[in-house]
Amino acid sequence: MIGAGSTVFMKNLVGDILQRPSFSNAVIALQDIDAQRLSESEAVAQKLQEALGTAATIETFTDQRAALDGAHFVIVAFHIGGYDPCTITDFEVPKRYGLRQTIGDTLGIGGIMRGLRTVPHLLSVCDDMRDVAPDAWLLNYVNPMAINMGATAKLAPDINQVGLCHSVQGTIETLAQDLEMSHQDIRYLCAGINHMAFYLRLEKRLEDGGYRDLYPELFAAYREKQVPRVSSDTNGCANLVRYDVMTRLGYFVTESSEHFAEYTPWYIKRDRPDLIDRYAIPLDEYPRRCREQIAKWNEQSADLRGDKPLSIRQSHEYASSIVNSIWTGEPSIIYGNVANAGYITNLPQDCVVEVPCLVDRNGIQPTVVGDLPPQLAAMIQTNLNVQALTIAAIENRNPQHIYHAALLDPHTAAELDPDQIRGLVDDLIEAHGDWLPDWCRSVSPLRQTHPA
Repeated sequence: MIGAGSTVFMKNLVGDILQRPSFSNAVIALQDIDAQRLSESEAVAQKLQEALGTAATIETFTDQRAALDGAHFVIVAFHIGGYDPCTITDFEVPKRYGLRQTIGDTLGIGGIMRGLRTVPHLLSVCDDMRDVAPDAWLLNYVNPMAINMGATAKLAPDINQVGLCHSVQGTIETLAQDLEMSHQDIRYLCAGINHMAFYLRLEKRLEDGGYRDLYPELFAAYREKQVPRVSSDTNGCANLVRYDVMTRLGYFVTESSEHFAEYTPWYIKRDRPDLIDRYAIPLDEYPRRCREQIAKWNEQSADLRGDKPLSIRQSHEYASSIVNSIWTGEPSIIYGNVANAGYITNLPQDCVVEVPCLVDRNGIQPTVVGDLPPQLAAMIQTNLNVQALTIAAIENRNPQHIYHAALLDPHTAAELDPDQIRGLVDDLIEAHGDWLPDWCRSVSPLRQTHPA
């Protein structure tokens, strides 16, 4: 696990894996550049091993290549630049231009900058895997998912890889609460891109073996103000934007309302505070969560490392089922982010799509969904433009494409004019300094793409 200093996430993923009987003798290699956080994660992993009574071996490394040597599975979960300074920069600099964000890790100016910081390190993981673990599977949890996976799929296509998120399975639990039923009684088909996938089918399993379409009652319940039945999602944010999107586009989206609000030009507007209030959009939400998580970790760390028993249960993350299926052959179904090879036929080839995948001893096998409803494909394309230009900037080391990506970002373009966008990108590149690759500063942003 690369980025194992994220102790709570490490606890969930490693705990999931060690609960699988086939991995009672596994070797778990934890790697992080922060020696203190790595030591804390090691202590928690040792407690997991002891509590579960396994014979697993826990090893720690600050050197990435050494940690990867001989691995069968590589989980990446790091945050390049961290909350301080990079997340702070991603929020505070745009705020000076009147551009507000909620999460800023997937799209928008924050997602673009985070992709520029992150992809080079992901490619270094791929380079090391190629040398010391060429047959391993890379399980990527790092955002911005589609930018990261698009870049690694294009620039390291020989690496077995999949991007993983929990929005599909997490949202189905939210919908089950709203519909007052068990999520296990719901059959669904979901497809799109990460954080913008839609439930194309949403059905209740019936006792006679049949299925009933749940969309009519979901629409009726929303019209009658019976849903959202739970007032907020798991992060305490009101769940109003995506119900509104459902009424506009006809389908429910996977990503949370506060997150989805910044992928569109519709909901966050500096001259429309009434929209922020109406949809209860929490601006600057991700920095707030970061501060809370840091404070919570400072409170929890002693308990996790001390004598207090650990609470261990299976999470809904896909990593352990993937590892189990590939290793043992026991099949499973997951939703994975993979390069489009005809899986969604009305989205561009090679963009990264999120589709159902069969996993067994043959690896991760995406399934063909076919065409999305045209309004969904069009909505998704507005985000694909930004992703493709950010990837083009990285692939060609062309800083001009950073500006192009920002110009075409739906939320940024709805708030700022072209000169403001150029100034914002200039300021962000300068503020990030060495956290960004040198080539980001190699060409004047005023240089014409083509000669007159």
